[in-house]
Amino acid sequence: MTLAARLMRALTDPDCAPDHGRPDMAQVSDEELGDLLVAAHDVNAPATHAMRTARFAIGEAVGERQPRYTPDACRRMFEVLAARCEERGWADLTLGLDALEHCTGPRPDVSEPARALVGFWLEKDTVRQPYTLLAVAGLAGDGTLRAAVERLSDDVGPIVADEMAVIARLTPAEQTLLSAIDRDDRFESPLAHAWHGAADIPEYAAFARRALEAAADRTDAIRAGEIPYRADKAFTDREVTSLGQALRVALLRDEPWLPELFERLLPGVALAPTAARTLPSQALLYEVVRAAQSFPTPELATAIRTVRRTVRHAGVPRQLDKMLKKIDAALAERTEVALRLPRLDFDDEGVLRRPAGDHRAVVTVTEIATLTWEKDGRPLRGVPAAVRRDHTALVKELRDLVKRVNAQLATLLRALEGGFVLDTTHPYGRWRTELADHPLARTLVRRLIWEIEVAPDEWRTVLPETDEHLPEAPDDTPIRLWHPLRSDPETVRTWRNLLTERRIRQPFKQAFREIYLLTPAEERTRVHSNRFAAHLVHYRRMFALFRARGWTSRLLGPWDDGDGDEAERTLAAGEWRVRFHHTWSDRAGDDELASTGRVRFDRRVDGAWREAPLSDVPPLVFSEAMRDVDLFVGVTSIAADPDWTDGGPERAYWERAGFGELNESAVTRRDALERLLPRLKIADRCTLDGRFLLVRGDLRTYKIHLLSANILMEPDDSYLCIVPAGHRRGDPKLYLPFEDDRLSLILSKAFLLAADADITDESILTQIKRGA
Repeated sequence: MTLAARLMRALTDPDCAPDHGRPDMAQVSDEELGDLLVAAHDVNAPATHAMRTARFAIGEAVGERQPRYTPDACRRMFEVLAARCEERGWADLTLGLDALEHCTGPRPDVSEPARALVGFWLEKDTVRQPYTLLAVAGLAGDGTLRAAVERLSDDVGPIVADEMAVIARLTPAEQTLLSAIDRDDRFESPLAHAWHGAADIPEYAAFARRALEAAADRTDAIRAGEIPYRADKAFTDREVTSLGQALRVALLRDEPWLPELFERLLPGVALAPTAARTLPSQALLYEVVRAAQSFPTPELATAIRTVRRTVRHAGVPRQLDKMLKKIDAALAERTEVALRLPRLDFDDEGVLRRPAGDHRAVVTVTEIATLTWEKDGRPLRGVPAAVRRDHTALVKELRDLVKRVNAQLATLLRALEGGFVLDTTHPYGRWRTELADHPLARTLVRRLIWEIEVAPDEWRTVLPETDEHLPEAPDDTPIRLWHPLRSDPETVRTWRNLLTERRIRQPFKQAFREIYLLTPAEERTRVHSNRFAAHLVHYRRMFALFRARGWTSRLLGPWDDGDGDEAERTLAAGEWRVRFHHTWSDRAGDDELASTGRVRFDRRVDGAWREAPLSDVPPLVFSEAMRDVDLFVGVTSIAADPDWTDGGPERAYWERAGFGELNESAVTRRDALERLLPRLKIADRCTLDGRFLLVRGDLRTYKIHLLSANILMEPDDSYLCIVPAGHRRGDPKLYLPFEDDRLSLILSKAFLLAADADITDESILTQIKRGA
């Protein structure tokens, strides 16, 4: 008996004994899977163990590949859905449309069960999946479709009525496409590919503009007093959801009319026309922000920040702050629009000047934006008292401007760095005007190394900061960020030497960027890597890093199903996915620990994820993903915690890993130190020795580990615990070619210990003198 037959028997025969072991669903064809899925939804009897096992295996397989359906299976799927509605009060109508879309033969006549499904839903008080319901109604005939449009347009507002009429006129294929973005509530959002299908329907895109402009017209009328103001009643619940759909489509299409609309709509939904602290539509404001999290643009992010500063409701700004963090992270992934920065009245050198009585404000963009004050051309240390007294609004406006510019620059950097895994190229003309010569972006972009394709597959490398004139090239010439993985070691060394000699600090690691190549051990394990397994980490810190780097993961803890999870991140425009397994371990006082596990990669095939051999992963995707995992482990490992004093197996790990072999980040750190040490005033007291920086003090000699920054003291390798304040970010006294808190920490400890005779901290002196 075939596996498909055994699974079918398990679903239909209550006396069937379950198979032992996990079914190999690769033995089941796509068409057999369609038959099984119909049968799995047709089970009405109490589920046996064999049924549950079969349904789980079928559900897993459907998540990985697309079932196909015979005409008979399509008809039976509709009949099963109609029966489920009668028996249980609900059924997922998209299953019927999916069956028809992937039918292996002539489409069967499903008008009778479709009519029953629509009739059932139209009798209910609340209609779920309205787009899907219209598509099903179209299968039942024109009369049923007209009845569905009338019912779905009743008492939900003119915007939704327009939407229902538009969808009813679409082709069945277009209606099926739209059903993929059907949402039961506004808090869930379908996958990006579903929105792309909706955005490609011209009639729906035209509706999106009409709907959003009608929403702005309504808020204008509320402000003008033409419509009575009622808090949170400007739009019906269904209108809020429909406007969210429309906005996502318009944002995905990057419609040019959107920025002007934001200037009307955002204040219109966020500010009451009276002095009230309520909002015309808090629901629509939050729905706009959720849409921006799906498909952000710089203009919408700026508009939301502007509204955040003016909204009167006490709780809304705090909620917007949380949501804006997700918008910034999402904008970094949407490279095609993230590079679009406004000039904001800055001159070509990145300076903005504003008069304030006898004083003048100066906002300057270098590594970051800073606000200073001057009088008669002389810089002042702080905000003059007269300015604080007489120009309060200007001070607040400029401080907010500095915050906004810094947020935009941070987003730009995330977008540029995120382009590595996409191997993103830009047209040279646009790159020059919108990046290299842009008053805000230029200071960051010019300190990065770029490659211009001067001939097919021939790239010329340029560092604008050191080149007086940018090279001449046609506007459509591709330009991309240089990555050390694409270069030979000698070229990488040359760039690192140049940066160090010119004291150029890159806005993110590029020349000194770690690269991760497939190891022989990973070739043997084939589909998983143990490179970062078996580490103990501070769990909450790692969980925060997941969020900051765009990974998703469930929060773990000592509760049911809280023991383990795989953090995930999609890469290369959604074509690849990396998974990092980790397990909640234990509590250590007030801290929570986790242990790390394997790293795996999946490739998207026919819309579903399939596990891929590591050797199939593109080298840049592999390297950048492993770099993230290395960061998670390196930063949060308890081995890098100088205060760790707990005993047991955790202490054994701390002692082993805290002074163990170097990872790629530490190897890069050592390379940077080789170039930096000769330029330091303590150079004669420092030596690199394998995994350590040796520092000769007057009292003792110290070994600082290049991965953990932990310290051993010669001659007995006793441990020295120091918890230093470290150097401030951007400290001009300490040049670093890139931002690295651990490198800065190591150097701060080196400076302290080189002058150990001057140390006055008794907690440190006691440890040094104990074995000196």
